[in-house]
Amino acid sequence: MKRTSSKTYLAIAFGILFVLILFFGVRFLLKNYLLNIYYPTNQQVVAVFNVNGESKVLPPGSIICYNAVFKNTALWSDKSAFETALSNHDVLITVETWLKGSDYKRNVLNEVANGRFDKQISELGAVIAKSKKKVFIRWAPDMEVPTDVYPWQFKLPKDYIEAFNYFSKRIKQLAPKVQIVWGPSGYPGDTEYWPGNQMVDYASITLGSSSEKSVNYYPLAGSIPEMLKSKLHRLRFIDRPVLIMSDEEGLKTNFKPIWLTDQQSYHHKYINTVYSKNVYADSAKIKPERTALKIGVYDPNKKLFNRPRITVEHLFTDWGEVERGDFERNFLQVIDRHHEVIVTMEPWRDNSGITDTIVLENILKGRYDKQIKKLFDIISSTKTIVYLRWMHEMEIPIHRYAWQSQDPVSYINAFRYFMQFDGGPGINVKKVWGPAGDRGSVDFWPGDDVVDYISIAIYGLPDKNITDPEKQEAFSTIFNRKYYRMRFLDKPLFITEFGVKGSEAFQNKWLANAAKTINTNPHIFGICYFNLYDNPKAWGNIKAPDWSITPKSMIKFCSLLNE
Repeated sequence: MKRTSSKTYLAIAFGILFVLILFFGVRFLLKNYLLNIYYPTNQQVVAVFNVNGESKVLPPGSIICYNAVFKNTALWSDKSAFETALSNHDVLITVETWLKGSDYKRNVLNEVANGRFDKQISELGAVIAKSKKKVFIRWAPDMEVPTDVYPWQFKLPKDYIEAFNYFSKRIKQLAPKVQIVWGPSGYPGDTEYWPGNQMVDYASITLGSSSEKSVNYYPLAGSIPEMLKSKLHRLRFIDRPVLIMSDEEGLKTNFKPIWLTDQQSYHHKYINTVYSKNVYADSAKIKPERTALKIGVYDPNKKLFNRPRITVEHLFTDWGEVERGDFERNFLQVIDRHHEVIVTMEPWRDNSGITDTIVLENILKGRYDKQIKKLFDIISSTKTIVYLRWMHEMEIPIHRYAWQSQDPVSYINAFRYFMQFDGGPGINVKKVWGPAGDRGSVDFWPGDDVVDYISIAIYGLPDKNITDPEKQEAFSTIFNRKYYRMRFLDKPLFITEFGVKGSEAFQNKWLANAAKTINTNPHIFGICYFNLYDNPKAWGNIKAPDWSITPKSMIKFCSLLNE
């Protein structure tokens, strides 16, 4: 056997030593120096929109865009080029926080708020504090888009807000002059993640967002002006200038000043209504609290309406029923039972039976003025309180109703036209704005002066494909999610539709949870159970859910409710 020489052993030993030195050296370098990766991005700030000040298009390169990636597995980082850019240019830094390896499944927002990235924040703060130029920091953008392109996306809004404010406070302490940018894409539901004015200097939106392109829940706008219009509209509760960003080459050099001018003109046109300063809100508004709870039912088969504590009945109607007199007959029957009335007016079918596909436009043109007047005359002819709910569930991105998935400003104008028509309905009528409570609800908020109550719908079945009743969401889960979306608004809440399917035992369990939630939320002024199956046409080939409960279950539910 050939013997291994001493030189070979020595070479092996030096090789092992070199590997160990390299390993621990790189590890030390990663841990102590290469905490962050810095690199220039293709994104660009193309314009600034300021509804209360100057809006302007920015020449290419006015603000250099960099990414700072908090992921301490970097083998390379062009930190010197980054520091040079900070010395010579205004810079916008988009900060990304990532977890590595097995930690990837953890909630990165909680990790930020718990101090996991403090060293990375400190490094970034020390670098940007030296700059004499303007520095913008945009942390964890596109957070509202329901996708997983980034690990912080589509998490609980409260988790995002806590992490955002934690990061922003620390970076401000290190670099007080930095401009903090809250960076939603501009997707429906973005304001759920609004962290408040205290830490935010600018908002931003992204035209042609890659995150948005990865999902198809909402249709993409057909043109840049349409996209700009919808995204800026969604920020109307935010009193901050908006940086308009894009990574599409065509927009970087061809963003047209007329697009910005048109948006300024559009906002000014509705400055006293849709874009009034009254809609600006920094945080959740204080909600009024009830003195007594209204309990109602939608009960066409008349199985629950005469039970103890039921004082409200729900009627759905349309133009045709008002014209024929069917609505008046049904309405007066409820009045004769000495019950208050929820009237959900669905303005989509008249006596012709043909659905009006451009109903918002026709309302504003006065096509239905006679029907509106007749409806107002009927519901205002009594001293009984009537809750008038008009064009409900407008925000759901479907076309079940002709007023759904429409331009929010057109909807708002039609809502206001109706509620203010000929001076509005009588003093006994309470005006109800009734979104389902889904993403983007507040995009359709018509204004304090035409709303007395907000209504939402709560049904246990979150998905048409769920057939197991046990998989239905709890009332409290749905309520907390939907009610949080109303935090900019200060009106009392009336849950005008709620229901659950399943065995009587399961329904009772679900309703017990509902009662507990209602008792602990005094801003809920009224509730109304939907005691029927849903409209089969809305469910296609799937059997429509039956929300009906027994009188015994209704009595038990009412017994759990506080007076």
